Amino acid sequence: MLHPLRPFTTVVLAVSLDGKIADRQRSPARFGSAADKHHLEAQIAQADAVLFGAGTLRAYGTTLRISHPELLQQRQAQNKPPQPIHVVCSASGNINPQIAFFRQAIPRWLLTTAIGAQQWADQDGFERIIEAEDASGLVDWFAAFQTLATLGCDRIAALGGGELIAGLLTADCVDELRITVCPIILGGRTAPTLVAGEGFLEAIAPRLELIEAQTIDQEVFLHYRIIRHSFP
Repeated sequence: MLHPLRPFTTVVLAVSLDGKIADRQRSPARFGSAADKHHLEAQIAQADAVLFGAGTLRAYGTTLRISHPELLQQRQAQNKPPQPIHVVCSASGNINPQIAFFRQAIPRWLLTTAIGAQQWADQDGFERIIEAEDASGLVDWFAAFQTLATLGCDRIAALGGGELIAGLLTADCVDELRITVCPIILGGRTAPTLVAGEGFLEAIAPRLELIEAQTIDQEVFLHYRIIRHSFP
């Protein structure tokens, strides 16, 4: 069952066969097919907001806008704006205001800490800045998601990177994962993986239920649900 006052959250990522989301140089991941890109766009189209870390934004410089006519019509039929809110997650707020992302026709929010908010206090790059800070000075994910829920974000798509996904899993803020396994092996001790952070001991690691597995050409599309106990 969903936590009270928290958006339904889907992790959407493409990985190599060995679980990497980028190569050892952390280059933008472009190993997914056209089918994977459409799958990603379809998941974004269902969301009220998409979340991604500052590292992911720095790698690409832009975010994925919905462009497929049917998906735009679908959102219009649901009385949703053409594009979901694109939420950059950065504790430091250290984001280059000159990148192309800030010229894209999308609503932009920043999820950050007090220090990160100060970085953008005198700049106009974001329509809204959400502060949610825990005792260690990092983003408090559970508090942040409660705030997002009160602002009308009922469904969230989390697009990476690994540190962001690790934080959401640790805070028990993920409901399902939609993972595309691509036919490539990247390897590398420093190459980023689907989930970074400190990792989980096996005894308390998140458990998943496979909902669907679909093969399209050379890629496998996996849909997992997080297994959790229901609230009383």
